[in-house]
Amino acid sequence: MSLLLMGFIVLMLGILSVSIMAGFFRVGDFLTDFYTFVFALVVISILGIIGAAFLGIYISHRVFSSRDFSTFEEEMLKMKGEVEYIRKKIDELMEKGSD
Repeated sequence: MSLLLMGFIVLMLGILSVSIMAGFFRVGDFLTDFYTFVFALVVISILGIIGAAFLGIYISHRVFSSRDFSTFEEEMLKMKGEVEYIRKKIDELMEKGSD
């Protein structure tokens, strides 16, 4: 559902861009009115901050929701086990050698 919404928004922005380039909307009229420009700037800033917050929530949820170890972490755990095994064998050899 969100993918369709994002697609619709991108399509509407694309249509708006093409219509501005074709001359259906005159951008100069909007830029000459100072209050319209400030209002648009504030609305875009607020929506940008809200969007960034939701994007941060989504990314942090994806990062913290994975309960499995990554392949790198699995390899590090395996290597730690091998190092402990080798250390134990060396300790056993050292005890046998001192006898």
